[in-house]
Amino acid sequence: MMIFIRLHFTFVYSDNMVTLPPACLTNPTLSEERVELTKAISFIYIIDDTFDLYGTLHKLTMFTDVMSRWDIAASEQLPDGMKICFKALYNLNNEISTKTYQKHGFNPTHSLRKAWESLFKAFLVEAEWFASGNIPRGEDYLNNGIISSGVHIVLVHIFFLLGQRLTQENVEIIDGFPRIISSVAKFLRLWDDFGIAEV
Repeated sequence: MMIFIRLHFTFVYSDNMVTLPPACLTNPTLSEERVELTKAISFIYIIDDTFDLYGTLHKLTMFTDVMSRWDIAASEQLPDGMKICFKALYNLNNEISTKTYQKHGFNPTHSLRKAWESLFKAFLVEAEWFASGNIPRGEDYLNNGIISSGVHIVLVHIFFLLGQRLTQENVEIIDGFPRIISSVAKFLRLWDDFGIAEV
């Protein structure tokens, strides 16, 4: 089984991301939403560490494929740590989807899966760059980094957990990765990168 240790404390937004749920969901009645958001943020770190530290390119490709298919049976082919991670993420997604449906009458399973799939694919692109020794063009790096920052995961989860203005039209906008999400993600990606560059 993998042991996950956060080795790089120099991330600017990473340290702040942990404090995000209580900082942005300050209403005392949103305790359950803060807990669920914290779980999702924890998975961003776990999956990032899996891609950065523990997986071979072949295993990470398998991990991403299982995530894209969203198939518990297919996860049996994964190494134990990845299998446990995928099953826990699968369960968390179902838990949040059930709570959102019960509270707000909308099932966000598809949107949450789509968000997680894009994160996995962005992490895989970074792993491929690293494995090949290729340095991506700045534009390619930033476009991928907007997704691998994990910001969209946080914002999509907040959207569904709060359930405000939860209409099919707004869900389609969120699923389309609107500028409000990509702009925040771009800002935080650049902030994080400049913070690392100073170290």
